[in-house]
Amino acid sequence: MGQGLSIKRCDFKITMNNNNHHTEEISTERLMVRRGQPFTITVSFSAPIHSYLQQLKRTFLIVQTGSHPSKADGTQIEFPISSLGDQKQWSAALEEQDPYFWTISVNTPANAPIGQYALLLHASKSYCLLGNFTLLFNPWCQDDEVFLANEAQRQEYILNPEGVIYWGTENAVLAQPWDFSQFEDDIVDICFKLLDVGERHRDKDHTQRKNPIYICHTVAAMLNRDEFRGILTERGTGQYYNGTPPSKWLGSSPILRQWVASQCKSVHYGQCWVLAAVMCSVLRCLGIPTRVVTGFTWAHNTNSSLSVDEYYDEDGTPLTQDRSARVWTFHVWNECWMARADLLPEYSGWQALDATCQEKSKGPSFCGPAPVQAIKEGDTEVDYDVCYFFAALNAKCQVWIQTADDTLKPALGGTKYTGNNISTKSVGSERCEDITHNYKYPEGSLQEKEVLDKVCKKIKKLETTSSSETQFSSIPTALEEPVNLFIHLQSKSSLLLGEDVPLSIEVFNHSGGKKATHLVVGAQSLHYNGVPITQLWKEEFHFILKSNEANNLQVFVPYSRYRRELGENHLLRLTAMLTDEDSYIYFAQEDISICDPPLTIEFPENMVQYQPSTAKISLLNPLTEPLEKCVIVVAGRGLIYRQRKYRLGSVQPKSIQQLQIPFTPTQAGPRRLTAHLTCLQLQNLKSYKTINIAAA
Repeated sequence: MGQGLSIKRCDFKITMNNNNHHTEEISTERLMVRRGQPFTITVSFSAPIHSYLQQLKRTFLIVQTGSHPSKADGTQIEFPISSLGDQKQWSAALEEQDPYFWTISVNTPANAPIGQYALLLHASKSYCLLGNFTLLFNPWCQDDEVFLANEAQRQEYILNPEGVIYWGTENAVLAQPWDFSQFEDDIVDICFKLLDVGERHRDKDHTQRKNPIYICHTVAAMLNRDEFRGILTERGTGQYYNGTPPSKWLGSSPILRQWVASQCKSVHYGQCWVLAAVMCSVLRCLGIPTRVVTGFTWAHNTNSSLSVDEYYDEDGTPLTQDRSARVWTFHVWNECWMARADLLPEYSGWQALDATCQEKSKGPSFCGPAPVQAIKEGDTEVDYDVCYFFAALNAKCQVWIQTADDTLKPALGGTKYTGNNISTKSVGSERCEDITHNYKYPEGSLQEKEVLDKVCKKIKKLETTSSSETQFSSIPTALEEPVNLFIHLQSKSSLLLGEDVPLSIEVFNHSGGKKATHLVVGAQSLHYNGVPITQLWKEEFHFILKSNEANNLQVFVPYSRYRRELGENHLLRLTAMLTDEDSYIYFAQEDISICDPPLTIEFPENMVQYQPSTAKISLLNPLTEPLEKCVIVVAGRGLIYRQRKYRLGSVQPKSIQQLQIPFTPTQAGPRRLTAHLTCLQLQNLKSYKTINIAAA
């Protein structure tokens, strides 16, 4: 190189730097660093440099990112190599030198755009490419907006590739494993490809990538079907032709790789938990602390209304009119951690982000990032869709009955409330953590009443000051309920597949006289988003109740009635509709989960890295029919290379089939083995177990 500066090679000290930057899991061959934290390189020269101070004065480093880097927009920065670096901006400090090499500490500012960078050395009029590196967000750096002070939380919300996603009902929370795989070889490149494609459609540039809010918006838009060529095609219900049913996905990497391999065509199919899981993978990979959150009883597509309606016919069958607003049995979204410099300081921390399509009067069809604290306090004037989250988690659902002459009558006693259970995986364990208190004050508390009153006052003010469409609709006034009859429906919150469903119905007459009544009890299979699949079973009863008399009924829904049309989420809705002689209608409902048969995984007590071992998987068939064409797919990072498929054939009724899985663990520490069984009767049976592997 001119003026006697001739570069022989540049050592990026990848092992040391990546370890210091908590990126060694991403790559051991490429430099991956986090912003706001220095990294060290050594430049070797082919000829000795004797007057290094003179050379140093005319030697600079250049970093550049993007397809058209320029100094004007901040995507190309040139800075000198000095004896002291500056931690607040791009800088370089000479740490060691002799005639044949310089060791340089390069510092990146904590607000630098993330991305893939080139590093060049500029000496006099010559330029030399030293190499390339990737820059990520840094939750370990106090000056980074995504700084997270707790190390255990950083380990969980950035570095843990293995997650648990919750589903089922609020009274029977079920868990399924998910492999976020955020540190697999090509995932970081796919994440930046995702940003590139999103920016082309949104007419944005690389300079925006310094802002975690912008990154969240771009990723959510790319996941969302209504935005450009989204990563996933969302399919709420129905048949999954020419694609993978959402319940069959085990992790994020196959989805992201398929998207790239198909020239960025949407992958078929996803539902809310798949969207949230892939979002979590991408944001964790880029360095934003993220978790997956499940809310049970979620009011979807209310357009910020605090009321939502459900419709049934006189037999208790849910009506499938094209009404987009409905109460979902569960819904899954994300929370990401960041400081909110654009809002008040109290809104920093967890932010709710939902990639699932919403029908909104304006703005993109995803929601967030909305400060969770603002949702809890009812600060609906805060931007970023706080109003949508608040409505979804605080709405009141009224049941209406459509009579034979097509009139709608309110059902008495059928009101339900949303947002009763919000859960996520706990830090450092596979336990389910209830985080409802982050979103809502305790039910019935003074604080809850104050928040609801505050929101309702804002609504009334909007309604009186604006003739146009308002953001909110208030909770309707309570219907006049005659205290004549009382109905209560109860069942087990979850049952094992193959069991009959027991129902207990209690009817009580509070009135002063006898009442002639007609009771219809029914069971429907249900999609997770509240859409009914089919009416499975119905029984009718007629009886006369004397004043202050109770009638208790015990009935069963036979397994034979639900076995064929259970739906992939295994949800049943039980309903009881009571009509009295005055044509008042009383209503009760209960959603229950039908659980798959147990698939258990057992490990030996002590397992050591690189020592062969065997796991045992046992499948119990509780049915009176054989499970046919059984296939088990087994996977486990650090335990098994890629996936293994085992064909079991048929498993006989009331019997247990066992499978021996030989493997040699290659990585120490906690490692998870996942098993996924499919057969003619079952499509979504997953099990997992984590074992601690001792280092060799």
